[in-house]
Amino acid sequence: MFEFAWPYLFLILPLPLLFYFLLPSKQQGESAALLVPSYLDIGDASSQSQSNGKTKLLVASLIWALLVSAAARPQWLGEPVSIPSEGRDLMIAVDLSGSMKLDDMQINGRAVDRLSMTKYVLADFIERRVGDRLGLILFADTAYLQAPLTFDRDTVGTLLNEAVIGLVGEKTAIGDAIGLAVKRFDDKETSNRVLILLTDGQNTAGNLRPELAKELAVDKNVTIYTIGVGAEEIVMNSLFGRRTYNPSQDLDEKLLTDLAKSTGGQYFRARDAQEMQTIYEMLDQLEPIQGEGQTLRPLTALFYLPLMLAVALVFLHIVIYLFKQSLGSYSRSKAAQEETLS
Repeated sequence: MFEFAWPYLFLILPLPLLFYFLLPSKQQGESAALLVPSYLDIGDASSQSQSNGKTKLLVASLIWALLVSAAARPQWLGEPVSIPSEGRDLMIAVDLSGSMKLDDMQINGRAVDRLSMTKYVLADFIERRVGDRLGLILFADTAYLQAPLTFDRDTVGTLLNEAVIGLVGEKTAIGDAIGLAVKRFDDKETSNRVLILLTDGQNTAGNLRPELAKELAVDKNVTIYTIGVGAEEIVMNSLFGRRTYNPSQDLDEKLLTDLAKSTGGQYFRARDAQEMQTIYEMLDQLEPIQGEGQTLRPLTALFYLPLMLAVALVFLHIVIYLFKQSLGSYSRSKAAQEETLS
């Protein structure tokens, strides 16, 4: 189907006529108020024949009509095409407590803190979530919604990358993070509501106990996948030699396992970037839910056709004008030569 996207622009078609009739007539001896290229000048009867003036007026009117037609955005709409829609609703909750700055993780052989490693691996995970709705929650002393469920993966990735440790406190409110995620999931029946919760500690803050948050998640059919972040062994040099200790001794694996198991999810342990990457690859296998199909109509823009034709007419008119000027100059020069010889 052919149509104009902005058909109301055709209202300006008579604009040149309005200027012609409304502007005061040019009085003898006055300078022209508006200068136009001579090749589009209609001229007067003393310099051009009446038919030549009408031709130029017709060409100028056609060029104006073509430009207005191009501005009105002509387009061709194809037949409606039904596109099936499927995806997941994934809410990602990231711990920003003080312990996340411990640099017991590695990326390409370089020691980094836990949050940097989380951002590094999550960036690729978010990029692959084509068709999924993503949300982002940051939690420490309490939980804050940074991004509601959205298809805009770039924004979610940017907000995660801008997160810093201590932004929302130093403690760990796991229960608040779960409660906020459950609250933000909408009533879309075909959605598989999934919360991916990353933490390196235990619940030490917040207004909602993890046990109560777990009950809310079960009641609202929210599946929780928990990820415990942090190395299990790190070697440090001291005055008494090298000693080994566990930097993740505060990680409440029992709670994280219970949260995941009770909601139909799974608990993962991420001791390094490679394990974290493997976890996200496993989460990629979550079966997407078939959603309501979308109907789209292919659109082909055609504005360039009248625009190219208008440009071609202007160019042709310029060429004809220059040719006539050259021919006239040649005739006058030849006449002058003949008069000199005579």
